[in-house]
Amino acid sequence: MKYIPILIFIVLAGASQAQGVYDQVIQINGVTMTADSLRAVPGVVVEVKNQNRGVVSNGKGVFSLVVYKGDTLFFSALGYRSKEYIVPKTVQGNYLSLIQLMVQDTFYLPETIIKPYLSKDEFEYAFRYERIPDDKYEIARKNTDEQTMKILAYMLPRDGRENQANYQTLQANNAVYYGIQKPMNIMNPLAWAEFFEAWKRGDYRRKK
Repeated sequence: MKYIPILIFIVLAGASQAQGVYDQVIQINGVTMTADSLRAVPGVVVEVKNQNRGVVSNGKGVFSLVVYKGDTLFFSALGYRSKEYIVPKTVQGNYLSLIQLMVQDTFYLPETIIKPYLSKDEFEYAFRYERIPDDKYEIARKNTDEQTMKILAYMLPRDGRENQANYQTLQANNAVYYGIQKPMNIMNPLAWAEFFEAWKRGDYRRKK
């Protein structure tokens, strides 16, 4: 019976601590809109800063997210300036409605001057012979060409895995002839055929 008050105290302390944690949790229901015309901005990434979690606003700009009071929300979308919002610690209750206004960002492209060719002949010559630099897609296509891959595989040195596989294959081939004499190519018809072909080509002629 003497342990009952201690147990009741532990239960009450745990409940009080859980209630304190619950009071710090808040659900934010919000909408992202343009600052100039109050139109919905879909696809806005709403991220809890430094926590690697968040949501994306739907087609009507609506989002819902559970955070702690005092967290910082980071809003980002293509074509709009990024925004930050600090959830107030003094919010009463566990629900908060939020309207985040997004300001369109301006992109300045480098100046481009378009000039026509002086004559039709110059245009035809440039169309035929002028070399256009390869883009990233064309460079990747050339690098993954089958013939290029074969040349690179032949020219590049072997890595550790290939050397290990080659050594194990050599060991396996040598293990076949453990304890016996290896066959001689003198009775191999393919070797004789290669010898006669080399003889006809003159590979064994004495060079002066």
